[in-house]
Amino acid sequence: MIVDATIDKGVGHEPGSEHKKIRVHMVYAAKHDGCHKACLVDGGHLSETPVDSVCSNAVSLHGIRMLAFLGELNNSKVWSTDIGNAYLETYTKEKACVIAGPEFGDREGHVLIILKASCGLHSSGFRWSEQLADALQAMKFFPSKAEKDTWMRDKGDHYECIAVCTDDLMIASRDPETIMLLFVKKPCFKLKGTGPTKFHLGCDFYRDEEGALCYAPKKHIATILDNYQRIHFKWPKIAHSPLTSNDHPELDTSDLLSMDDQKIYRSLIGALQWVIQIDGFDISTAVATLSHFRAMPRQGHLDRVKRIHGYLSKMRHATIKIRTGAPDCLAIPVKMHDLECACHADAEEEILFIPQS
Repeated sequence: MIVDATIDKGVGHEPGSEHKKIRVHMVYAAKHDGCHKACLVDGGHLSETPVDSVCSNAVSLHGIRMLAFLGELNNSKVWSTDIGNAYLETYTKEKACVIAGPEFGDREGHVLIILKASCGLHSSGFRWSEQLADALQAMKFFPSKAEKDTWMRDKGDHYECIAVCTDDLMIASRDPETIMLLFVKKPCFKLKGTGPTKFHLGCDFYRDEEGALCYAPKKHIATILDNYQRIHFKWPKIAHSPLTSNDHPELDTSDLLSMDDQKIYRSLIGALQWVIQIDGFDISTAVATLSHFRAMPRQGHLDRVKRIHGYLSKMRHATIKIRTGAPDCLAIPVKMHDLECACHADAEEEILFIPQS
């Protein structure tokens, strides 16, 4: 990777004043799906910030839900794929270099000019989004007006859709295999995890016994509950609602939490907020209310957060099911109402005449 991402100028080379000397370091991460990843990251904070825009957007979770619904509505397959080493698929315009240390083996002391848009540089995300946009446009896709990171292609009687979140793609198509072959053939992207969507952006996707597409953050909730047990050394007490009725957290006068408990409180709130983003709409009001007290939480507020975890434990198998068929309302009784008995039955219209001058 170092060979492809840099230009080796050897020992003693003077790159010039236009190149900024930076450092690199390794970052190890555990992803949502349990995979572990190691990445060499450039110290872009040591380089000059580009004058041009370096912003790179990503599809919203609302866009992901909409794509899954449109896929079911159009009898399409919903697939996902991950583009490996995405940033290294494009080049950077930033001027930076690295002097190799002993970790580089026989290249120690060599001056390496950074060539690819590697992780850590200011504009790497933007350069990658440009590269991917060019590839999608070459395949006749165009960005949606509602959300520009959802790309669409007209197929006559339906549209194919691709939702882009950096290097994670979610595709709704009747022939996703052909799209994958185009990614591998023309841009020569390295794809991994390609196939029917089972896990995407922290959310599990599956089909029930009726064949309907369902999604729920089961793995994320399981991780949250395991973290709760690790912190409190016990499983949360089962609760039948996120908060009790007529509860007023703003009136809580219990003791303020210690600094360590405040960190725990903020960590628990942050994990719950991600559940809401995925599909935990039933806890949105409770979590939003308790988020107001992150600066100075009290013991009563922490107890309420524990109750929300107890509710998640009870409802951890809840899921959202996508059904696109017309509902059968024939069995629902229609109640007829006599409008003459309404409170406005005898109301009369008042007509205002304005005399002409």
